[in-house]
Amino acid sequence: MTYVVVEMCVDCKYTDCAAVCPVEAFHELSDRLYINADTCIDCDACVPECPVEAIFADNNVPEQFQHWTQINIDEAPKWPVISQKIPALHGPACNGPAE
Repeated sequence: MTYVVVEMCVDCKYTDCAAVCPVEAFHELSDRLYINADTCIDCDACVPECPVEAIFADNNVPEQFQHWTQINIDEAPKWPVISQKIPALHGPACNGPAE
């Protein structure tokens, strides 16, 4: 099992999850994060840290977000690792909490 970042993270990027990841499984794009399935150890530390509830276990991703599992698998290794908290991105599509 691994964890998956889904659509709610797009344009609403919080990095609290990356800061608690013990294996640096998060990868950062300008407007979102992905989780590297090869690095993730299924520890669940990231899930409660996500204020927009964008992280799911791969076997529990809601049907409308299922395609995000493969997106994370394919795209995460292409982007740099992030392992610290940085200021949140509140882009035009962000409906998450303000900091």
